[in-house]
Amino acid sequence: MKTILLLILFSTASLSLGQPSPDAVRDIDGNLVRSGTEYYILPVFRGRGGGVTLAPTRNESCPLDVVQEGFELDDGLPLTFTPVDPKKGVIRESTDLNIIFSASSICIQSNVWMLEEYEGQRIISGRGTAGNPGGETISNWFKIEKYENGYKLVYCPTVCDLCRPVCGDIGVVFAENGSRRLAISDVPFKIKFRKA
Repeated sequence: MKTILLLILFSTASLSLGQPSPDAVRDIDGNLVRSGTEYYILPVFRGRGGGVTLAPTRNESCPLDVVQEGFELDDGLPLTFTPVDPKKGVIRESTDLNIIFSASSICIQSNVWMLEEYEGQRIISGRGTAGNPGGETISNWFKIEKYENGYKLVYCPTVCDLCRPVCGDIGVVFAENGSRRLAISDVPFKIKFRKA
């Protein structure tokens, strides 16, 4: 009986230890994307706008939301990625992370990406909280996933065992003022990363 129990314990331990880490995210030069290093998020396809930045989209000057620049020559603002375990240096696909713009803004806000409801859409703003994974910060966690010949951003956090978020791809949706707002969309925004 002890032998059977030991075999079961050993085989389940071997299975859990044998799980490979998710693939590392790479920038346009093929280098590993690293936590705390500044990057630009850019579209894979040229001619469809530029990088991501913060801008007013609600017919008022604040708060600022995450948008795509209208012109492809505009790289947007540099940002950093912070995984759930900030000691992890390499950003990996399909793992929870905070996305934080490095530049200061004209509004009193954190510049941490956050999913929020606005006029019937689930949009990305810059009013989140970094770190502290759990139910209180469930709206502040995103994932990078491989998508065709690039990557896509996904809202589907796993930082809270009891929470049941409604997952979705992040795409570009036009706001009333014409800005290209990042929001949950059926059409993912195909992106790449360039070191700032």
